[in-house]
Amino acid sequence: LNILHATMLAMRRAVEGLSPAPLRALVDGNRCPALSVPVEAIVKGDATVEAISAASILAKTVRDESMVALDARFPAYGFARHKGYPTAEHLDALRRHGVLPCHRRSFGPVRALLSQAELWPEALR
Repeated sequence: LNILHATMLAMRRAVEGLSPAPLRALVDGNRCPALSVPVEAIVKGDATVEAISAASILAKTVRDESMVALDARFPAYGFARHKGYPTAEHLDALRRHGVLPCHRRSFGPVRALLSQAELWPEALR
């Protein structure tokens, strides 16, 4: 899945997993997933809707905690510093140390490295 389809699927699974079911869903952006409840896309919703702003803060906090945990397992990649963003440091670590299972396969630099998988040590394949 590309990032958009993965995001839509994750939003649908999240809403479907709620109990009780929500009355409606607000999405920060310009596209809505197919949901069983009314859904509204709000461009720049994190800056204009308090609930979306709060959800954004919580999501980024969880993401950052996940990156710190990954950093503890794979310190050579610097996840605690770049939080998974494609910084020069992150791209350099990918080239030097290879692709991990947590890396998104549809990300261009990862896809390019994987196309050369026969060059990687067995432990990294």
